[in-house]
Amino acid sequence: MDDGKSISMPLIGDEFPSMTVKTTHGSKNLPEDYKGKWFVLFSHPGDFTPVCTTEFVGFQKRMDQFRELDTELIGLSIDQVFAHIKWTEWIHEKLGTKIEFPIIADDQGTVAKRLGMLHPGKGSNTVRAVFVVDDKGILRLILYYPQEIGRNMDEIVRIVKALRTSDEKGVATPANWPENDFLGDRVIIPPASDEDTAESRRGKEDCYDWWFCHKKLD
Repeated sequence: MDDGKSISMPLIGDEFPSMTVKTTHGSKNLPEDYKGKWFVLFSHPGDFTPVCTTEFVGFQKRMDQFRELDTELIGLSIDQVFAHIKWTEWIHEKLGTKIEFPIIADDQGTVAKRLGMLHPGKGSNTVRAVFVVDDKGILRLILYYPQEIGRNMDEIVRIVKALRTSDEKGVATPANWPENDFLGDRVIIPPASDEDTAESRRGKEDCYDWWFCHKKLD
């Protein structure tokens, strides 16, 4: 049984572990409080640090894009809630951006240890982790960045859009979708799983071969 102390790493497809967390918006139960919604939980090394500040502004400026995808944002670091509050006040005052999403105050490191957010060579700071969780509480994607490299928020928006499109339409998305080098915004049809279907696809206009067919989204 997980005692909340050992460092572990969840796997894609796992249920997001149930936990109660303290945030700048009060106590929250994850993933229960977000049932029926997707959420992106992302950790940052520490408050009042330059790269993290640029990331928080970047996430906030894309808040409407995430909401259009019915997706909420949740930040996290091993700082006290007071530090989170003062830092977001600074961001609002100095940079003109009001942070609207909650930030978990994981000052005991409990959440970070459960989710494998701590790097053994970096002390108690959390890595730049990203967890995308769907509306059923299932972990769908994990990203890890080193502390020195800021994240690309547009890519995280793209990830959520691609996952939701795949779920809703039963398709796959190509590299850099919806701006693939030769398919553009088209999506990929699942490969044929039997000989008759494979044969029916040969020579079709929207198929490079029986295993590689594509289409416009409905």
